[in-house]
Amino acid sequence: MTPPASPEAADRLGWATTETDWRRVLERDDVDLVDVCTPGDTHAEIAIAALEAGKHVLCEKPLANSVPEAEAMAAAAARAARDGVRSMVGFTYRRVPAIGLARQLVADGRLGEIRHVRAQYLQDWIADPAAPMSWRLEKDKAGSGALGDIGAHVVDLTQHITGQRLTGVSALLETFVKERPLPAAAGSLSGVAGEGTGLVTVDDAAVFTARFTGGALGVFEATRFALGRKNAIRIEINGSRGSLAFDFEDMNVLHFFDGDEPGETAGFRRIVVTEPGHPYVGHWWPAGHGLGYEHGFTHQVVDLVTAIAQGADPAPSFADGLQVQRVLDAVERSAADQARWTEIPGDD
Repeated sequence: MTPPASPEAADRLGWATTETDWRRVLERDDVDLVDVCTPGDTHAEIAIAALEAGKHVLCEKPLANSVPEAEAMAAAAARAARDGVRSMVGFTYRRVPAIGLARQLVADGRLGEIRHVRAQYLQDWIADPAAPMSWRLEKDKAGSGALGDIGAHVVDLTQHITGQRLTGVSALLETFVKERPLPAAAGSLSGVAGEGTGLVTVDDAAVFTARFTGGALGVFEATRFALGRKNAIRIEINGSRGSLAFDFEDMNVLHFFDGDEPGETAGFRRIVVTEPGHPYVGHWWPAGHGLGYEHGFTHQVVDLVTAIAQGADPAPSFADGLQVQRVLDAVERSAADQARWTEIPGDD
């Protein structure tokens, strides 16, 4: 979209032209819903102000840069909900049809007692040491690196699919490239390096073991240094009656193993989730044509505005975002303490 030609035109269109212009949006009667997609250090201030102004809020993940910020946001969301103001966290991958089917299989008992959960989120977009600095590599803006940027997604997804929460972790964090070229222009996302270097103050990779409330063991990995992996979200869950496996780079497929089948015919079943009856599929192309990456964002917005219209609380809630934030915090504390087992507090 072409930016407005003047500050006056920007004002008429509601474009932000200064660092504080987001406050002017909250004063507008024709704005009912605010999408907070800024760096993490501004999430709490903007989201809380928007909720207090009576605006519905969709906030990007992770919810905040710290547990205290997330707690304040969840409390503001709970207060606003009493007046019919709704809020949601942008864990878009919940809206992938295969993820919806996986959650249903677990809820229906098709996997039995959950015993193992393995989750990876693998990318390679900063594996090149010459890739320049950006706000995502600065802790004061981003909060954390691969842990919060992509690890938050698999934490949310595994809890969403299993219906259980993480209770404790033992973790390691690593920053492989500790200094990078500064970008050619301040705030640039072009990937063009300029002069000088800056310190990377977040993690490049996070690995941790975990335990779920039902007793299952979890193994998690999040990295932006997995060469050749562009957006590989891999989840495998093993239970007493069956297993399932998913890879977002083959997002239209869920693999399911039914342990109740006779041994001579048992094996992983490849389910193509593009047929009528699977979550969200009926709103897109004819059966078999599949879905793209962006559709999770569309499904998310549809779910949010539908909940607002129905006077219902959408999910994932800010309380869900707070719980994920507590996991991220526990991972960081464990890694800073020689991978010591670290409990994750729940709601009292």
